[in-house]
Amino acid sequence: MDGREGPLRASLRFRLSLWISTAILVGAAVAGAYSYIAATDDAHRNQDTQLRQVGYLISRLDAAPNSPKARERVGDVDFDARIVVRFIAAPGGPLPRPERPPSFSPALRDGLQTVTIGRETWRVFVRTNDKGVRVAVAQQTAVRDAAARSSALRTVMPILFLGVVLVMMAALLVRTMFLPLQRLAAQLGARRDHDLGELDRAELPSEVWPFVTEINKLIARTVRALTLQRRFIADAAHELRSPMTAMSLQAERLAASEMPGEARERLEALSAGLSRTRILLDQLLALARTQESGDKQLTRVPLKKAILECLEDLVPLAEAKAIDLGMVGDADPLVAGRPMDIRILVKNLVDNAIRYTPPGGRVDISVADSDGHVVLDIDDTGAGIPAHERDRVFDPFYRVLGSGEIGSGLGLAITLSIANQIGAAISLTEKPDGTQGLRARVVFPAC
Repeated sequence: MDGREGPLRASLRFRLSLWISTAILVGAAVAGAYSYIAATDDAHRNQDTQLRQVGYLISRLDAAPNSPKARERVGDVDFDARIVVRFIAAPGGPLPRPERPPSFSPALRDGLQTVTIGRETWRVFVRTNDKGVRVAVAQQTAVRDAAARSSALRTVMPILFLGVVLVMMAALLVRTMFLPLQRLAAQLGARRDHDLGELDRAELPSEVWPFVTEINKLIARTVRALTLQRRFIADAAHELRSPMTAMSLQAERLAASEMPGEARERLEALSAGLSRTRILLDQLLALARTQESGDKQLTRVPLKKAILECLEDLVPLAEAKAIDLGMVGDADPLVAGRPMDIRILVKNLVDNAIRYTPPGGRVDISVADSDGHVVLDIDDTGAGIPAHERDRVFDPFYRVLGSGEIGSGLGLAITLSIANQIGAAISLTEKPDGTQGLRARVVFPAC
């Protein structure tokens, strides 16, 4: 519950909708209460007017009806409204003949008044004409109140209904006004890591423009910083290649000369260190190139052709370890990417599979279409990678200990960078048949 309340309280859309809805409901409640009271008062005034009109009409009689049947015919003017008419004696005059209840006292004064008879309360209008005939027109207050409430509710219901409709419309309007921000958030979430283009503020409210402008400035500063960093890495790696090449040549010449066994061992260790450094420099240059190529347009690349080109470079390494290296199947799909990046991606994965597979092992490459995606699988028979380290090996300079292979730990980092740029997903899993080894899988998006 706390997890939901936090975002809701911080939501501008929620708070705006809440305040607008509250204002509408409070306004509707006040208007409804006023309308209810006013409509009730109007209904009561109309009922009083009705009593007066009936009283004036009946008071035109020159004399009160003498027979009970005549008085009964006059007595109930409106049965549904429970309006009754009674003839009462003048003060000090003779009482009329008994009639059915209610019976009003001759002491009632002329005009409107409220009286209680037994357990019932009546609103009574008394009038005395010029002949001395007194007539009382009455209506039960319970009937009056029920009719007034019914009339008032009919007046209030449209206001309450309109209040609910306005709340729904306000919520819908606020949601619609915030849609451009939601679309902007969705576009940012769908961006690839290398996409550092400016945000478009054309469809956004003008109140958000300063915020977007500052974000664009921040993006521009980030792009400049990344560009300088990549350029520094590329320049440093390029500048170090020449002296490293010279040192490697000197080491090769030195190895051709006669020297004691201990000196040769030290020379071999030096040559191995120089080899690792050269590999590191080459991978730093490759990483810089792949990061700089992130803004280039993607094309349709034949995946099988890229695999065969990589195999031509890696077959000597596989033959040196007597590893059975080959491609399974004849599928030749097209994938979205850049030719050089696709070759680097495939080569790094296959190179890793060969290096970490023991002599006499096997490395199989297969390509398949699955649900509109192209799936590249590289299976080896090596020792594999522990499950808790399969995500870490994609970090730059991270290497699994105990492998005994020369490397810099940048190969898989370069591969992941390329995969992110072209929208592919890469993963390392166990082989589905349960045998020893590792499966590197790359799922390319629909082309």
